[in-house]
Amino acid sequence: MKLERRNLLAPELQLLLVAVIWGFAFVAQRQSMRCVGAFFFNAVRFSLGALVLVPWMRLHPSAAETPSAIRPGILAGAVLFVATSFQTVGLATTGAGKAAFVTCLYLILVPLGSRLFGEKIRWNVWCGCLLALSGLYFLCLHGSLRISTGDALVLIGAFFWSLQILLVGRSATRVDGVRFAFWQFLSCAFLSLVSTLLFETTTLAGAHAALLSILYGGILSVGVAYTLQVTGQAGTTASRAAILLSLETVFATIGGWLLLGERLGLRELGGCALMFAGTTLSQLGRKPAAASSR
Repeated sequence: MKLERRNLLAPELQLLLVAVIWGFAFVAQRQSMRCVGAFFFNAVRFSLGALVLVPWMRLHPSAAETPSAIRPGILAGAVLFVATSFQTVGLATTGAGKAAFVTCLYLILVPLGSRLFGEKIRWNVWCGCLLALSGLYFLCLHGSLRISTGDALVLIGAFFWSLQILLVGRSATRVDGVRFAFWQFLSCAFLSLVSTLLFETTTLAGAHAALLSILYGGILSVGVAYTLQVTGQAGTTASRAAILLSLETVFATIGGWLLLGERLGLRELGGCALMFAGTTLSQLGRKPAAASSR
């Protein structure tokens, strides 16, 4: 017996919501880094994200003919852990704006990877990538383009972010999306916990001070947003998904302006406009996704 599944939101709207949640998560994460280490923050929030999905999984048994999500989910979680680790270590020796720009080089890396897998990339997607990348330049970079050790580490992380998007894209239509997300969270949480025990010291007072940021990161950024990434990518290409997800930088800038009093000038507004233009261009000629069944 096949299970018919209909998304309440179009794939593009799901991915746009992911970008909003991830963007404001930058504010939460920057607040938490004053209190706890990055590995501890990731270990707790990905564990919490996995727990959020348990009730849904118990209420919705997987169809017998659906392939197991365990192996691809664990693999994606390991890649996600490596991506976040390189980004975290790199951030210690480079600016946040430059790190955001370098990380979002997955805008180009994902279409290149998709091309290797045989996906045909339309002209408007390539042009959308370039527009979004130019918007990122104005939004994030205000200094030199000199490559430092931190930049190189963040660049390595960008390759793994690209791989994570490609893995999600290839798995989203083959396995149960929520179970895939659960195993991705669990494996990333386990690897982060091991790293916490090896490299960090966390106090109870610090964990308590970061509680609200951890709850936002676990329930919304991981439990909701990463799951929506999987279900959203089931209805669009990895290349288009990369452009939509890159809007997290725009919403991070808006979040910093609204909640942290950070500056938002004409340069930043122009960068946001270019990124939105690139996103819109990439969606031209996009056929609505039909409801999938398996």
